[in-house]
Amino acid sequence: MNGRGGPRVLIDANVLYPTVMREVVLGVASEGLFVPRWTARIAEEWARAAARLGPEAERIARTDAARAAEAFPQALITSYEHRERGLRLPDPADVHVLAAAIHGSCDIILTSNARDFPRGLLAEWGLERQDPDQLMRALYDRAPDPVEAVVARTLATARALSGTDWTARALLKKARLPKLAKAVG
Repeated sequence: MNGRGGPRVLIDANVLYPTVMREVVLGVASEGLFVPRWTARIAEEWARAAARLGPEAERIARTDAARAAEAFPQALITSYEHRERGLRLPDPADVHVLAAAIHGSCDIILTSNARDFPRGLLAEWGLERQDPDQLMRALYDRAPDPVEAVVARTLATARALSGTDWTARALLKKARLPKLAKAVG
């Protein structure tokens, strides 16, 4: 951990693309509970994933990525590509994530992709893999009030945008954050 704002966390694209998950994760980061990091390539993967839903979804994702970059100017890791040489992961397409995490002195890779980020390989580099639900629940246990505030804001936004009277528990479960859902009720 860096001692200033909690652990440095490299956020994989599969955490940034689902809207509610991203809003919770980045909301918790904005509360100072961890330092978010990513690369331009990860942001591009986020936009390409959204593009599968159409051009409007891609435009929204690119706008959201620009807003996230503004909110977290320290998040962008650059000049990490040279670190890719010699690194190995089950999926070679994910090596850039590991290289960026190493170069950015991250503590954690936050990903929903456990299979392609084996804990043993990451440990060789002093890195830990956590899934979003695991990290959000751990941060909730450490500091429940700011996490609950983020969940309340995310819930209000989801209700307003969808016209659905979500409960926090239902919204978080749908967003693949069931442990956090159980904790906040």
